[in-house]
Amino acid sequence: MNISYKWLKEYVDFDMTAEEVGKALTSMGLEVEAVEEVQSIKGGLEGLVVGQVLTCEPHPNSDHMHVTTVDEGNGVVEQIVCGAPNVAASQKVIVAQLGCKLYDGDKEFVIKKSKLRGIESNGMICAEDEIGIGTSHDGIIVLPETAVVGTPAAKYYGIESDFVIEVDITPNHSDACSHWGVARDFYAYLKQNGYETSLHRPSVDDFKVQNTDLKFDVVVEAQEACPRYCAVSVKNCEVKESPKWLKDRLTTIGQRPINNIVDITNYIMMAYGQPLHCFDADMVKGGKVVVKTLPEGTPFVTLDGEEHKLSDRDLAICNVEEPMCIAGVFGGKGSGTYETTKNVLFESAYFHPTWIRKSARRHGLQTDASFRFERGIDPAGQIYAIKRAAMLAQELAGGEISMEIVDVKNDTLPQDAIIDVEYKYVADLIGKELPVETQQSILKNLGFEILSSDDEKMQVKAPAFRVDVKKPCDVVEEILRIYGYNNIEIPSQVRSSLTTKGELDKSNKLQNIVAEQLVGCGFNEILNNSLTKVSYYEDGEPTEQREASSSLECPSRDGGRRSQTYKAENSVKLMNPLSQDLGVLRQTLLFGGLECIARNSNRRMPDLKFFEFGNCYYFAPERNQEKVDENGETLKASAESSKKILAAYSEDYHLGLWQTGKRVNGNWAHADEESTVYEMKAYVLNILKRLGVPFGALVFGEEKNDIFSIATTITQRGGKQIAEFGIVTKKVAKKLDVEAPVFYADINWTNLMKLIKKVTVSYYDLSKFPAVSRDLALLVDEGVEFAQIEAAAYQAEKKLLKEVKLFDVYEGKNLEAGKKSYAVNFTLQSEEKTLNDKAIEAIMSKIEQNICKATGATVRGKG
Repeated sequence: MNISYKWLKEYVDFDMTAEEVGKALTSMGLEVEAVEEVQSIKGGLEGLVVGQVLTCEPHPNSDHMHVTTVDEGNGVVEQIVCGAPNVAASQKVIVAQLGCKLYDGDKEFVIKKSKLRGIESNGMICAEDEIGIGTSHDGIIVLPETAVVGTPAAKYYGIESDFVIEVDITPNHSDACSHWGVARDFYAYLKQNGYETSLHRPSVDDFKVQNTDLKFDVVVEAQEACPRYCAVSVKNCEVKESPKWLKDRLTTIGQRPINNIVDITNYIMMAYGQPLHCFDADMVKGGKVVVKTLPEGTPFVTLDGEEHKLSDRDLAICNVEEPMCIAGVFGGKGSGTYETTKNVLFESAYFHPTWIRKSARRHGLQTDASFRFERGIDPAGQIYAIKRAAMLAQELAGGEISMEIVDVKNDTLPQDAIIDVEYKYVADLIGKELPVETQQSILKNLGFEILSSDDEKMQVKAPAFRVDVKKPCDVVEEILRIYGYNNIEIPSQVRSSLTTKGELDKSNKLQNIVAEQLVGCGFNEILNNSLTKVSYYEDGEPTEQREASSSLECPSRDGGRRSQTYKAENSVKLMNPLSQDLGVLRQTLLFGGLECIARNSNRRMPDLKFFEFGNCYYFAPERNQEKVDENGETLKASAESSKKILAAYSEDYHLGLWQTGKRVNGNWAHADEESTVYEMKAYVLNILKRLGVPFGALVFGEEKNDIFSIATTITQRGGKQIAEFGIVTKKVAKKLDVEAPVFYADINWTNLMKLIKKVTVSYYDLSKFPAVSRDLALLVDEGVEFAQIEAAAYQAEKKLLKEVKLFDVYEGKNLEAGKKSYAVNFTLQSEEKTLNDKAIEAIMSKIEQNICKATGATVRGKG
C-alpha cells in the first residue's frame, strides 16, 4: 500500500519528516518497506527557467528554424536555435539551460551546446510535451506577459516533490488499506508520544439532493453475500480530464488517472478504504439494480474485453436484463463510465469477504477493490464514502445529485464487538503492568469506546472498522503496538527449563554435518518456498487428457514404493492462495531446484551444484473422509472423523541434490569435463556412508519414469525408499526452461533417520592386518544388475567383507545369447588377525554360493 506523505497530512497534523513517519509506522505494526521521494513531473523541472525572446531572425541555412537571443534572467543572454513555428520576439517562454535533463519516458536527454545547420545553440525553448506538463507539440509554450524572467519553471508551475511511504499491510489490518486508516493509527501514536495533533477529514454535512429526476430501485436477493448496498445518482455530468490536484494524488501512489468520474471512485478508495463503482446510469436497464447470483455458466464480458463464465456462487450486480458487474471484483463492458456518459450511478457496498475472495480467485482477477473487500472493509463507511463521491462529482463534473441515497442493509452486517478485558491479562500478555489510564487513553485514541471499567477489568467496544478485533488478546495487541514494543524492558532474569536431546536434535546435527560435506564438494545451499505452482503437477495438458496420460512417479509417503503419481489431485491445496503461482504445497523439491538452475543459467552461470533440505507434502484422497465444496474447501466434519481426515495428509522431510553443467571448466591443469550421473551417485553414497548407513540392509534398483530418463532407487529390504537419483528427462527440464542435462537426487530424510536411529558412527584405528583381494568372473543373465550381486555378497559375509567392486563388464563373442560377464573384486580384512588361505577360501565359497543362488550366476574363473 503506497501512502502519500502530503495526502496523509490532510488528515492528521504533524511536522515529522517522511523518514520519521516511516519509522513511527513500523514501530506500531505497519511495516514500512521504503520511503521514496517522487515528483509529479519527472526531473522536477530542474534546469528550466522562464525566459524572454529578445530577437528572432530566420536561420540562414533553414526554411523553418529561427535564430533567437533569449534573456534567461540574472543578466544571462544566450543564443538558441528554435524550430517551432510560433516562436517570436518579446515572447515569455520556458528555456532549458545547458546541462538541463529532459525525459522521454525512461530515456534521458542532456541539453548541450551544439550547432544546428552551422549556427551555435546554447539551450532549448520548450514545448509542453518536452518538459512533461502537457501533451501538445504544436509549438513552444508561450507564457503570459506577467511571467517573471529568471523564475524557475518548478516554482512557476507550482511543482513540489512528495514522498511515497510503502507500507506492507498485514492480513489483519484491512483498516489500514487507506490514507485515512493509516492516519487514525498515526494519530493514536502521536497522542501517546505527547505530540499536539488532531484528526480530521472533509465534512459531508453539506450533501444535498438537488432533484429526484433519476431514481433507481435496489433489490438485494443474495443477502448473505451483500449485507449492505448503497446507491445514488448524479446527472448532467461532464466526463473529462481530472484536475491537476486529483491526478497528482493518484499518480503519486502509482494509480493511472482515467477521467474525473472514475478518478473520484479511485480517490475515495485510496483515501478512505471504501471501494466504489460507477455505472453509466443510462445503461441500467429498467431503472433497477438487482444484487443476486446467476445460473452456472452465464457468460459475462469484463471491462478488459475478456469473457468469463460466471459461477452460481459469483455475486453479480445486475439490471433487469443482464449482469453489469462481478460484485467487488470487476466491472462489465458497456456499463462503465465513458466520455459519452452524462448520468452516473455510484455504488457503495459491503460485500461478504469470502464471496469476493472466491470470485476473485475463481476468475483470476485481483483488483484493488477485491483486495479490500476480501479482507473486510468498514461496514459503517458506505454512506460517508458515497456522499463524498457525489459531492466531488458535483464539484469536478458539474453534476446534480438526483435521488435520495438508497441504503439497503440486513441483519448479516457485522456488528461492533464488545469485549471484556482484565488488567491482569493485559499485564501477563505484555510482560509489564501499564497504568489503566494509559491503556484506556490508547484505546480511545484508536476509536475504541470504554463502556465500563472497575478495578479488575474494562469492557470495550471495538470500532466498526476494526473487523479483526474480536478477542481480549486483540485488544492487548492494540494497546501494545501503540505503547511501543521497544518500550517493554528486557528482563534481567532468564527463566528456562532443561530438556534432553531428542530425535529432532539428532536430525538437525546430522543435517549440518551433511551440509558441510556438500559445501566442501562445491555445492551451494538453496531455500525455496514450500508453496508452488499446481501446473507443475498438471503436465500442461487439459484435464481430460491428463487423466488418461502417464504422470510423474513419486516415492511412497508411508515408506514403500507405490503406483501413485505426482498428480494435481494429490497436492495439498491452499484455501486462500496469495496467487495462482502459490496455490499448492510442493510434492517434491525438484521443481524449486530447476527454477534456481534456470535463473542462474539465464545469467551466464551454467555450472551449478545445489542442495536443499525441505518438507514435501502429499494428499491421498482415497484416505479422506471429509466433504469438500466445488472450490475444494472443507465442509463441516464431525469430531469423530478428524483423525480420518488427517490421515489423508502426510509430510516428509527430504534432501534434494542438483548438478548441471561442467564438472571442470577453464582449468589450465585439466581439460574441460562435463558432469555425469556417476558423480551424483558418489555424492549420494558418500552421504549414506557418512551417516553410517548399513549398506547390507539396502536394495538398489533401476527405474525409468516421467521424472527420470533413467534412475537408481535405494530402498530398505522392507520397501521403504531411502533415495532416488538419476537424469532428469528433457521434457521436465524444458518445462522450466532448462536446456542442459540435469542430474537430480532425492533423499527421503525422514526414512533415513528412522533407518539409522540405532546406528552409532564410531571411529577406530586402521587395521594392523593386511587386506586380501579376490576376483570372480560371473556369467549372469542380461537382466541381472551389479546391485543384486553386491547385496548377495554382503548378505553372505557382513563382518569381514569390506568392499565389492565391479571392474569389468563383457558382452559379445564366446558368450551365450542373453548372457553377460561381470568381473567383480572382493576385499576381505579382519581387525583381529591375519586371514589364512583356509579362512579366505571358506568366506569366498560362502559368498560365491550366495551370489549364484540369488542371481542364477555361474562362476567362469577365480583370481
